[in-house]
Amino acid sequence: MRSSSPQPVLVFAVIFVTIFLLHVPLLQLPYFWDEAGYYIPAARDLLLGASLIPHTTVSNAHPPLVMAWIALWWKAVGFAPLVTRSAMLVVAAFSFLGVFRLAERGANTQVAIASTLCTALYPVFFTQSSLAQVDLAAAGLTFWGLCAYLEDRPVAVAIWFSLAVLAKETAILAPAGLAAWDVLGLVMPKRGVWHGLWRNGSESKRSWRHILPLLIPLVPLTLWFAYHFLRTGYVFGNPEFFRYNVAATLNPLRFLLALGLRVWQAFGYLHLWLLTLGMLLAMLLPAVKDSGTERARIAIPVQMVFLVVVKVYVIAMALIGGAVLARYMLPVVPLVIILGVSTLRRRLRYWSAAVAVVTVAFVAAWFWNPPYGFSPEDNLAYRDYIVLHQDGERFLEARYPMAHTLTAWPASDELTRPWLGYATRPVQVVRIEDFSLEEVLSAAEFRSHFEVAFVFSTKYEPAHPLLDRWKVWEELKSRFFGFHRDLPPTAVARILGGKVVFSEQRKGQWVAVIEIEQSELQNAKVRMQNYVDTERAR
Repeated sequence: MRSSSPQPVLVFAVIFVTIFLLHVPLLQLPYFWDEAGYYIPAARDLLLGASLIPHTTVSNAHPPLVMAWIALWWKAVGFAPLVTRSAMLVVAAFSFLGVFRLAERGANTQVAIASTLCTALYPVFFTQSSLAQVDLAAAGLTFWGLCAYLEDRPVAVAIWFSLAVLAKETAILAPAGLAAWDVLGLVMPKRGVWHGLWRNGSESKRSWRHILPLLIPLVPLTLWFAYHFLRTGYVFGNPEFFRYNVAATLNPLRFLLALGLRVWQAFGYLHLWLLTLGMLLAMLLPAVKDSGTERARIAIPVQMVFLVVVKVYVIAMALIGGAVLARYMLPVVPLVIILGVSTLRRRLRYWSAAVAVVTVAFVAAWFWNPPYGFSPEDNLAYRDYIVLHQDGERFLEARYPMAHTLTAWPASDELTRPWLGYATRPVQVVRIEDFSLEEVLSAAEFRSHFEVAFVFSTKYEPAHPLLDRWKVWEELKSRFFGFHRDLPPTAVARILGGKVVFSEQRKGQWVAVIEIEQSELQNAKVRMQNYVDTERAR
């Protein structure tokens, strides 16, 4: 089987050309959400000042490997979204090649092709493929590390997992989980059914020296955190970042809720449940026989390796991380896909038809927004967001070029940083946290400080929510996951004493521009006070 497997370079080329063509309509979009808020400014600081620690945005201690990769492309080709997204597609193609190699090593070439196709078309992977964020790169390097681990290549294990943690610090979870699993295997009795869960015998005799490569990634990660501490005084990012992602998440009830969400993201999110359900139903059937021989399954020790990584990520990501984002689970979703596809092939004669149904469902989820709250970055809803903000901010800049504008993040960055691709010149911004009732009422108290408001949906809210009809669920989301409801533009205008002069909607998302009605005398007083404040500051 291995002798007839396709060459890695050919597989990479096919993957890259395919995903590049699929992403052509998205390659010139301006930067979105966390791209604009952190990753692009951090990469730009690295490009312009060779600084590993960003200074135009608050550092959150993410290692700089991906930002350095983007800055290298900018240096060689030019600073543009097309260049950035092309660079990330190279990373995505390399990651999918890692999925192919991992599936081929664990099963066979047929399963590898089907699993890679499903992974590339899965909505979260598809959208993350061209976004300038670190999660897909960390996941891809983790797949290469897992492949080296299964092939018992300790040097490659150390290298791939070390690169993974330099892409994102949470990538340490996979080697740490595998190290703990191997230690458990060493102390277990040498005989018995339980010991068969670990790789042993002629395939790969495990020993303490095999655990060392899994611990080596701790070295570059520790060195990075030490460097970050020396430069900023903080180890794990700024205090607010640490509080939001660690300190504020250590609550037993929140952990249980987040655990359920992480299990859903690993096995059911955005039509992934079709593959999981198909796998479970197929397990009720006997294995298909070809020429009297049952189709092979993934070896139990390999399945256990996959499940260890899945469990570690599900538990750890439920424990930490203020936002329960689906992209944090990218390292485990392909493992579930590989197991599911292998099971379908083993137990269904026409398994390729079942895989085709799954891929069609994944593509449908690119465009279909589910009946529950989700992050727009998980499917093409992020494009709707960008187009809405482009239209609204273009109107704002054309009609109110000198106005002070009330808005919230990330529009505050979009309006003040023209190099993000939204505005042609910086706009003066007054920032609030969101457009909830409390924040808008607070803004109304200093309405004389701005002449116009740019408001938008900061959370996706389905027209007919599946779970939000239960008041207790909404209260729990508000308490533990930062949920709030944005006021509609007409309500914001009424509270601020203005009128809606522009509005646009797309599939549950919206933007609006509100002109604040105040006298010229009030405007003059505001401008005079701003001038006085500026002179005092000087």
